[in-house]
Amino acid sequence: MRIAFFSDIHGNREAFDACFAHAVRQNIDQFVFLGDLVGYGADPAYIVERVADLCADGAVALMGNHDYAAAKGLTDGMNDYAKAAIEWTYNQLDQARRSFLESLLMKVEDEDRLYVHSDASAPTRWLYVGDEESAERSLQATRQRITFCGHIHIPQLYHMTPTKPAKFFAPKPGAPIPLVGQRQWLAVQGSVGQPRDKNPSAAYSILDTTKNELTYWRVPYDVEEAARKIHAAELPRILAARLFIGK
Repeated sequence: MRIAFFSDIHGNREAFDACFAHAVRQNIDQFVFLGDLVGYGADPAYIVERVADLCADGAVALMGNHDYAAAKGLTDGMNDYAKAAIEWTYNQLDQARRSFLESLLMKVEDEDRLYVHSDASAPTRWLYVGDEESAERSLQATRQRITFCGHIHIPQLYHMTPTKPAKFFAPKPGAPIPLVGQRQWLAVQGSVGQPRDKNPSAAYSILDTTKNELTYWRVPYDVEEAARKIHAAELPRILAARLFIGK
């Protein structure tokens, strides 16, 4: 089975469409969306509708903090530009789309895998997993062999054994990584719609369960068009500017 993992799409239609087309060419059997479908980008209704349709056909979708905020119209704790984007996004979504976001689960277990948006030890607190200490905390919270999460917008991979602490591994785009069976793995996904690792290309990954291999991918997309739409919607200009530099 070949599973594609998309995280942090953030309403970016151009990035989503590019990654989806790339994934389809890789003969994907299932899609998993690890949260933050909306927020920041100018096409939230399109993304929610596409993901809802895919879920009706067997895809899995998790709730991210921006999805929760957009469904509820809540912006507590957000910076000014994130708050402005959520307020705008809330008004772009009809009740059916808000209800879909509100129905998303915080975590899902599937065979030997755990899916969650952020730290598996406390999914509702939206903690970041971005170093070995936080990765170990997340891995210790589950018995599943592989955990998939997003939230930090930077692709990373960690592994841990019962006798050794979590260790960081830097994935290279397009290079399959064998997931050695005696280890626990934490696959932190990059962002489809707003990368923050100084690479503007959209990020997603594919797990081949037959080969027991994980491959991280980067996909170029029409950044100019995504930025133009953000400007046209009169969203904070920083949300467009950062797309060009992946930061």
